[in-house]
Amino acid sequence: MHFSKPSVSVAMKNLRNRDLIVMSDNGHISLTPEGQAMAETVYERHSLLSGWLIELGVDREIATADACKMEHDISPESFEALKQHILKHRK
Repeated sequence: MHFSKPSVSVAMKNLRNRDLIVMSDNGHISLTPEGQAMAETVYERHSLLSGWLIELGVDREIATADACKMEHDISPESFEALKQHILKHRK
């Protein structure tokens, strides 16, 4: 991943302002409980969506990239319905 220093600074400020991370005086970064919950949600979405796309025969790199796009935009309701469908029909 190649991100500019200003991009990282803006992203970190955004995360701090949303109370998703905290920074110690020595620069150590930690997730807040809210940040941890959000990270777990995104990870679950990514894992399920990328795995499902791979099961459908999509190339792993494409499936991973597509899952990254989908995991942030899908509503909780739609994700839950899709999750239940996938789990019900998994072999």
